[in-house]
Amino acid sequence: MKSKYLLHGGDYNPEQWLHMPEVLKTDVKRFKEAKINTITLGVFSWSKLEPKEGEYCFGWMEEIINNLYENGISVILATPSGARPHWMANKYPEVLRVNEMRQRNLFGGRHNHCFTSPVYRKKVKQINTELVKRFGSHPAVKMWHISNEFSGECHCELCQNAFRDWLKKKYGTIDVLNDRWCTTFWSHIYDSFDQVESPSSLGENSIMALNLDWKRFVSDQTIDFMEQEICTIREMGALQPTTTNLMYHFGGIDYFRLAEKVDVVSWDNYPSWHKKEEEETAKDAAFWHDVIRGLKRKPFILMESSPGATNWQEVSKLKKPGMLLSASLQSVAHGADGALYFQMRKSRGAEEKFHGAVLDHYDGNDTRTFQDVCKTGDMLERIMEVAGTQVNAQAAVLYDWENLWALEGSKGPRNKDLHYLDSVEKSYRAFRRLGLNVDIIDQKGSMDGYKIVAAPMQYLFHDGFNEKVRKYIENGGIFIMTYWSGVVDENDRCFLGGTPYGLMDVFGLRSEEIDGLYDWEENEICQPESKYAGLKDSYICKYLCQLVKPVTAKTLMVYGKDFYAGMSALLENDYGKGKAYYVCADAEQSFYNDFYQKLVQEVGLHGVWMEEIPEGVEVTSRSGEKAEYIFLQNFNRIAVQVNLPEGKILFGNKNGRMEPLDNIVVKVEK
Repeated sequence: MKSKYLLHGGDYNPEQWLHMPEVLKTDVKRFKEAKINTITLGVFSWSKLEPKEGEYCFGWMEEIINNLYENGISVILATPSGARPHWMANKYPEVLRVNEMRQRNLFGGRHNHCFTSPVYRKKVKQINTELVKRFGSHPAVKMWHISNEFSGECHCELCQNAFRDWLKKKYGTIDVLNDRWCTTFWSHIYDSFDQVESPSSLGENSIMALNLDWKRFVSDQTIDFMEQEICTIREMGALQPTTTNLMYHFGGIDYFRLAEKVDVVSWDNYPSWHKKEEEETAKDAAFWHDVIRGLKRKPFILMESSPGATNWQEVSKLKKPGMLLSASLQSVAHGADGALYFQMRKSRGAEEKFHGAVLDHYDGNDTRTFQDVCKTGDMLERIMEVAGTQVNAQAAVLYDWENLWALEGSKGPRNKDLHYLDSVEKSYRAFRRLGLNVDIIDQKGSMDGYKIVAAPMQYLFHDGFNEKVRKYIENGGIFIMTYWSGVVDENDRCFLGGTPYGLMDVFGLRSEEIDGLYDWEENEICQPESKYAGLKDSYICKYLCQLVKPVTAKTLMVYGKDFYAGMSALLENDYGKGKAYYVCADAEQSFYNDFYQKLVQEVGLHGVWMEEIPEGVEVTSRSGEKAEYIFLQNFNRIAVQVNLPEGKILFGNKNGRMEPLDNIVVKVEK
């Protein structure tokens, strides 16, 4: 979907205020003041839309939608499956989830419904059908929001049977499953699929392949549930794009596979601003913006963010002046077509009554938060032409959900924390500090078009991934792989014959051992006698140190301590037209910064910013047909001076001086 404007608005729950029409009237007035152009409706409205089974009450929603439309505000209409009404749980207890202890939940919470339950699927289909009948052709409705923040799992007998069917389809026979799952270990061989149970601390949870397949099943079942909702919408004739809101640091669903089923990707971003230095939080937020954008490599939507304090975090920290605008603009810089909030108005009670909102209990337009929202709306309006443009990247970093699951479930070489995400972010940050746009891809994604790719800790190799890497390097690509890669197959079975599997000749080495370090331990990656130009004499490394045997690879740096002092720690191997690099240890950020800068220079890559980027300043770009849009954001707590490129300043200071949380958007004609 190519947007014609940047969205500004967010989640609105007018059903909480139907008894106070004067509040609803004031809301629309305030929305217009803040340049709100998009409202999300109906996310948790099921009990008001269907107060009794089969009794639909849509009049109040139609009145709200009509009023918004008359005031120039569009609607993203949600299906209400994220939380079911009480009557349903009472009459059909099967819709409630069963936990891994095989106990059925009581009614309550949000994600407390079984995605397998035929009853729940039927009831969701019925209300979605009625919603589309009523609002599918309404001119205000621009998009369908499917459910809300999909998550969680159910271990009921319906899900057990569905899991067994899923396994039968995947493996065909129980003998194949036993072989792939290595069930001979501890004498846990299955005689039939009927014996298979989901992982539980009451029973089987030591077969890694079972745990991994259960996570795949839960992910697939969730996606299938979502897809059935979308099918209902399409069957009823609605043509608007579909989306669902994904979450920050969430590992329960393979988002790359989910993204294939929706038209537009959206997500909810709630960083803990001001908990650390703003630049640290900004780097993490930037990474997740690019993860979400990378799911489809198209513009996405920031579906939820907090305009004020986030009440469910450990500390409800206020956003300092300028933080909301900077955070919103950061999402746009990384490919979002706008910034939406949760929530538009604070509720009077329950879970999120103190969560930040555009309008609070005071109800006035002179609050600091409301004024910040107004400033953000003004900013988005001034850079409206950015909508629909692309973020183009020549560098990519791999982040793979199934690899994450396998790492989390495997025993060793560290059971406390393998620091997988940290290792991915180190590569990402090293590229970003050079002004490069970066795509986040998984092992199943294409590497075509990237000049350099980093693949940290790819412990699990999907079928065919090794050949994809081989061809990429052979055709001239620069590929960086790190320790603990190519160790197991898709069933978490160790590869035989040496690792990294299928790539030992490409990287010119063979892995021998890996040393797990205690948290208090450190080692060093050091320069050998023949210096490797462009890097420091030594860098600290922690957590994991892999020992490899070079064959054709050239050793660039070595370990400095322990019994493996002097052994290879960084290696380079020529293969075909490209180069393969292997990083053996979890090195500090400065190592990746220096090493990647050297590689990027050798490849001839350069970011959108030719000047040296001050520390704490983020530079990103989006490309349209006729112009490049450069975003500069100062997440330091001190002012910096930058030299601006020649172009039109769409937003920000024209002299290049940037105070803390200042932003500049420059349009450069092509």
